[in-house]
Amino acid sequence: MPTRTEEAGNLWLAKALWEAGAVRFGDFTIGRSTVHSPVYVNVRRIISRPRVLKRVGRVMARHIETELGLLRSRIHPFELVAGVPFGGLHVATSYSLTTNTPMIYVNPKGANHRHYAIEGHYEPDQHALIIDDLITSGGSVLETATVLKEEGLQVRDVMVLIDRGEGATDHLRRAGFNLTSLLTLEVMLNYYLSTGRMDQSIHKKCCDYILSKRQEAAS
Repeated sequence: MPTRTEEAGNLWLAKALWEAGAVRFGDFTIGRSTVHSPVYVNVRRIISRPRVLKRVGRVMARHIETELGLLRSRIHPFELVAGVPFGGLHVATSYSLTTNTPMIYVNPKGANHRHYAIEGHYEPDQHALIIDDLITSGGSVLETATVLKEEGLQVRDVMVLIDRGEGATDHLRRAGFNLTSLLTLEVMLNYYLSTGRMDQSIHKKCCDYILSKRQEAAS
């Protein structure tokens, strides 16, 4: 069982990802814009950890329920969840099964020459919450949001497990979307440093990289 310290700030997830071998250090190219990253997080590793995946659904459900109960909630009411292929599909599925919320997703392989196919049932003007496992620049989320809106769905909010902290929040805000995350990469790295899972030099290299990417995105 996680300690109280590990529970705080969803550090249980940071611990679970470490134990699943999802966190690696080296030199990685991630997505279309993140190159020479000293840290890589493969959240999809948790699909082989059903207890972790179930807990993800429960924690997301509690977080979203709490947010919706606030006077100034960062998340607006919704009728559907939309997983971002491919990393967000298992997370959205876990949330959908936990809360009985209908799920849809944009299938890039189901596209014809004119538009993408949306899998699952939906009605025009329904509100959808986009769910992904990890966000870097926000490009994949914006692609999903664009397709959903073109098909008549209302999209305002995005929920992710891990925010790499490289400017996605501002990027999405400028496009008209709100981003909420359970955990940030910086918090994860601080936890790994404080628990002896990584040394100071690697920690500094990773944090310096994240800061440089955030500044680059803001310029």
